[in-house]
Amino acid sequence: MTTTISREQWGSRFGYLMAVVGAMVGAGNIWRMPYVTGENGGGAFLIAYFLLLYLIAVPGLMGETSLGRYTRQGLLGTFRKIYGNNRFLGLGLVILIFNIVLMSYYSSIVGWSIYYAYHALIGTFTQTDFDTAALWQAFSGNTALNVGMHSIAMLMVTGILLLGIKGGIERLAKWMMPILTISLIAIAIRGLTLPGAIAGLEFSFSPNWAYLARGETWLAALGQALFSTGLGWGIALTYGSYLGRNDDIPLGGGIFTAVGNTSFGLLAIFAVFPIVFAFGISPTSGAELAFVALASAFGSMTGGYIWALLFFMSFFFANLTTATAITEVGVTTYKEERNLSRTKAVLTICGIIWLLGIPSAMNADILGYLDFVIGNWGLPLATFIIMITIGWKFDANRLRILSLNRGADLYVPSLWEAIVRYQIPTIMLGIMAYFLYSNLGTTPWKTLSGLTLLTLMIPLCMWIMNRRQNGSYSTTIAGGRTS
Repeated sequence: MTTTISREQWGSRFGYLMAVVGAMVGAGNIWRMPYVTGENGGGAFLIAYFLLLYLIAVPGLMGETSLGRYTRQGLLGTFRKIYGNNRFLGLGLVILIFNIVLMSYYSSIVGWSIYYAYHALIGTFTQTDFDTAALWQAFSGNTALNVGMHSIAMLMVTGILLLGIKGGIERLAKWMMPILTISLIAIAIRGLTLPGAIAGLEFSFSPNWAYLARGETWLAALGQALFSTGLGWGIALTYGSYLGRNDDIPLGGGIFTAVGNTSFGLLAIFAVFPIVFAFGISPTSGAELAFVALASAFGSMTGGYIWALLFFMSFFFANLTTATAITEVGVTTYKEERNLSRTKAVLTICGIIWLLGIPSAMNADILGYLDFVIGNWGLPLATFIIMITIGWKFDANRLRILSLNRGADLYVPSLWEAIVRYQIPTIMLGIMAYFLYSNLGTTPWKTLSGLTLLTLMIPLCMWIMNRRQNGSYSTTIAGGRTS
């Protein structure tokens, strides 16, 4: 005899849309996109990025969301429905592990944004002759402070997730995403009034066509499209599992998500590059563009306190909504697999992530190594597994008919099936092969050790899940119980 438990759903379509956009808009848009754009030719990079976003990420997000809505299960529950109770459940476990490891070091980035939002609040950046580079170096070198910020970030995520889908994630997104939008628009308007700001727009929207002939530009654009949307991380699948049966996926889970992602990416460009060029900052400053260069510029602007506060609070809001989405994947899965209350699942998963995240908070080299392995191979592998599952094991045609086009105002044609079956998996394999080729000569130890870990992880996870299922089956038979 089975007991059917009513599954929680999003409270409104607006709430779901804000939550899913909030999940996608994070460090990838506010922090990463401006400096990656600067390093890859400005407007040329944006052309490549938007093309790949709509040709690859949008079809993939539609598939992942519709699969979650169809199974109405978390990550492992979805794989169990598709593959059955066997070793192939280990493929879902692989994605879950990548997700938890990703969050273990992403929480440190959330902690950075908390620290800088605090300094913006107390007016640090507008102090006379304040050295932002010294602040960043002092913060980076303070192990206890970084662990503290990581801990505060996880406490915030835990508190939000304890309130549930509607009361926590949806409520957070419905308040924070409009505030984030208004803040970035205000910063962009202010930036455009600065002398020399037009040069920033020219850099952003006047393509250097030579960059479009470089494979590195397209690879960076593809990486940005995947990083900023979270395709294949299990987020879209998990959020989709809380949708109603007739909610519109092509518009909501696909087009609207991409438009929202595009809009915030452009807002970040408008907010950053006018200020960068107005104050003579190099657009290729890399990861320190926000934490050093921009922080310094705010101190020289009229009303700098307000603009610094808006920018770093926006950065914090964006990171927090993404962090809750990443963590919810593990919470939903663990809750269903262990048949626990939401409170126990949240406390367990958040506790594991907090513990695993301490080494990354203590040592930037560990954070960098994990990001190198997960970013270069882990996340593309996760996307590959989910797309193969959708396209071939479940069958893309079946999913398109049964879930994707159900209740849809925008009809998705059969061309979508070929994209999910062939195009996205091939591109994921190409990304992993390219990163292997490009990194093997420059960072052989990191590359080989990372690939060894990933290579061993798949058979190990399959063995674990096979043992677990056989053990569960044996216990059930011995106890005389049936499900």
